[in-house]
Amino acid sequence: MILGMSTSTFTLIHVLISLAGIGIGLVVLYGLLGRRLLAEWNRIFLITTILTSVTGFLFPIEHLLPSHKVGIISLIVLAVALLALYAFKLAGRWRTIYVVTALMALYLNCFVAVAQSFLKIPALHAMAPSQTEPPFLIAQSALLLLFLVIGTFAGKRFQHAAATA
Repeated sequence: MILGMSTSTFTLIHVLISLAGIGIGLVVLYGLLGRRLLAEWNRIFLITTILTSVTGFLFPIEHLLPSHKVGIISLIVLAVALLALYAFKLAGRWRTIYVVTALMALYLNCFVAVAQSFLKIPALHAMAPSQTEPPFLIAQSALLLLFLVIGTFAGKRFQHAAATA
């Protein structure tokens, strides 16, 4: 039992929150690419992404797992994103810092989603049972490259919007 729920129910809720965070994060990314801050979408993205990391720590564990390390990094990145957005109101360099940290948090959620897919989906697991095989490494490398390219583009477009506003 976790928070009064069966482990399977809690797992389902955790996965749904994670998928919502990724989906909403893609909407936030779309806004950044369009040089717009979608305030309500950003707020919901930050909340769901924080909840994703926090709920990940509630599963019973015997030792620190790689997913916990990703969760710790994500929470640190999200703390900076919250500061940039709410404390510093995206002033000056905080605008770029927000884009970088928000997209890092989204990337980390996607990274874990790919890793979990290779663990849970039989066809993917058969291709990379230890997650050190080329299909897994190619998928994660492609994801990282995609985020670097799109993130750079979004950062430049969103920063340019501030300069012309």
